[in-house]
Amino acid sequence: MTQQAIANKVTVVALVENEPGVLNRVASLFRRRAFNIDSLTVGRTHKPDVSRMTIRVDAGSEYARKIANNLQKLVNVIDVRVIDNEPHIERDLALIKVRSDDAHSRNTLTEICDRYPARIVDVGPHVAIIEMVGTEVFVEKFIDEVRPIGIVEMIRTGVVSMGRGTRIHDTSVTRRDLARAIVQASSARNGRKS
Repeated sequence: MTQQAIANKVTVVALVENEPGVLNRVASLFRRRAFNIDSLTVGRTHKPDVSRMTIRVDAGSEYARKIANNLQKLVNVIDVRVIDNEPHIERDLALIKVRSDDAHSRNTLTEICDRYPARIVDVGPHVAIIEMVGTEVFVEKFIDEVRPIGIVEMIRTGVVSMGRGTRIHDTSVTRRDLARAIVQASSARNGRKS
């Protein structure tokens, strides 16, 4: 993938309630809008009932904002941000199985790993597995360098991103909390009328 192709990608970060079916609803929104999700990572946050989605799409920022606005309307979505224009940290993890049949390929592999924040995590008689963590651009450059040695197998986690500084996603009140409060208030009001 070229740096230009990576530059055209937009990162949308969504905080969602950790409930069954949420991922399906989010993916369906992208499908209905005919956007291909380039990478999607989901994981729990510091709050067990809240998950964080980092979604990378090949779309202009105008379309990304429309997607973010539509995501915000989904039931289990707490907060959504397009973070490309704000200072943020992003990381991508790749596990790459590479041929290492001879001393020359092992030496070349070691030299390449020494130039990157990569490490060899497993070595066998014919292959080695490398762990590479960095920005998407950096991981792509690393892959391009090890490709001539012979990639046997590869998996990537997808990009995860977090805004820098003190601004955070608001996880304080979920829509479920709001709905519960509305029902309780309505019940209390109806109880008083009886």
